[in-house]
Amino acid sequence: MELDIYDFDKTIVPFDSGTLFVGYCMLHYPWCILYLPVILCGLILMLCRVISFTQFKRICFMFYPMIPKKRAVQGFWDRHEHQVHDWFKSRRRYSVVISASPDFLLDEIHQRLGFEKLLCTLHDPRTGAIIGENCRGEEKVRRLYEEFELEDIEVVDVYSDSLKFDRPIFALASGKCYHIVDGEKNEFIYGEVYKDNME
Repeated sequence: MELDIYDFDKTIVPFDSGTLFVGYCMLHYPWCILYLPVILCGLILMLCRVISFTQFKRICFMFYPMIPKKRAVQGFWDRHEHQVHDWFKSRRRYSVVISASPDFLLDEIHQRLGFEKLLCTLHDPRTGAIIGENCRGEEKVRRLYEEFELEDIEVVDVYSDSLKFDRPIFALASGKCYHIVDGEKNEFIYGEVYKDNME
C-alpha cells in the first residue's frame, strides 16, 4: 500500500496545536491560570537542561483534569479548523499523520478531516499525563512500523515543517520530500539537504 506521511503542527496547520490549546484553556477556563507558574518553572528547568522536553510536556498538560475535556477540545477546533491548509484537504493518497501533539487534542480533528491514520503522543485520558514516549524524531518511525508491517507499505511523499527533527520520516520517502514554510510546500531532494551527514 502506498501512503503519504504528514507532520501536523506548523505543517497541516500554521501553529503548534498543543501550545495554542494551553492558551485557549487559560483564556476560557481562568482557574487554569493558577497552574501557569508550574508550567513556567517547567519551561525554565527544560531550558536549563534539568528536565527533558518530554518531561516538560508531562508538566504542561497536568491541568487537563481541571477542564471539561470534550467541550474544550471541540471549542478549540471550532475556532481553528478553518486554518487547516487547503492543500491537505485535497490529498489523494492514503494519509498518515504522525505528530508529537496529544491524542486527546488531535482525535477530534482526525474525525473532522477524515484522514486515514493518526499516530501521536498518547496521554492518560483522566490525568493528561504522557503514556510512553513523546512521538517525535525516531519515535515517529517506530510508531509507524508498530502500526504497519514494513513489507506492506511504501512511503511515497513526506511533509513536515521541521528539517531538524523530522529527518527520520523524510528518510522514508520514495517519492518527494516537502518542507512546509508558512503553509507553502517546498519540494527538496533528501540527499542534497542532508548530504553532510548521510547515513
